[in-house]
Amino acid sequence: MRIGLLGGSFNPPHQAHRAISQFALKRLQLDRIWWLVTPGNPLKENGALHELGARMQAAREVASDPRIEVSCLESVIRTRYTIDTINILRRRFSGLRFVWIMGADNLAQFHRWQDWRRIAAQVPMAVIDRPPQSFRALASPAGHALSRYRLPEEKAALLADRPAPAWVFLTGLKLNLSSTGLRNPDGSWKGTK
Repeated sequence: MRIGLLGGSFNPPHQAHRAISQFALKRLQLDRIWWLVTPGNPLKENGALHELGARMQAAREVASDPRIEVSCLESVIRTRYTIDTINILRRRFSGLRFVWIMGADNLAQFHRWQDWRRIAAQVPMAVIDRPPQSFRALASPAGHALSRYRLPEEKAALLADRPAPAWVFLTGLKLNLSSTGLRNPDGSWKGTK
């Protein structure tokens, strides 16, 4: 099986998460996407982070696709960093082929992630374009360092079968939703109390 991994706070989850997942399922020819709802992002202030159970429930409602599985795996296995989660997943599910999925905004700051080079060496990655982040992402330290491992977009369906490091930059999905834009200044989700 070919599994896409989409990690994040999902604070709140929204239709762009679902659209990105469906886009990746199709373009990468994946069997499933696992949403990894993190207990907290080490690179963000987590004071306004909603309770994990509330984010999980909201994510399940938004996902609304049998190919998208919502998980609080990182809470269960007690990992804080993506590299640790990926290492455990690769050991426990050695027969599965994983692809890490991230938005271009994450590639732009990927060099700040714990052991980012090891992440890139462990799993192929798909970066979903998020205008206006495109140039900033591709010109970032990680984008530059990994440029020689980038596959042409027309070979995206082959990514899950490629040994890491390998990545593809997928264009064509135009959504401007973000969790930050859907939060009120007090951290509550817009449209909720």
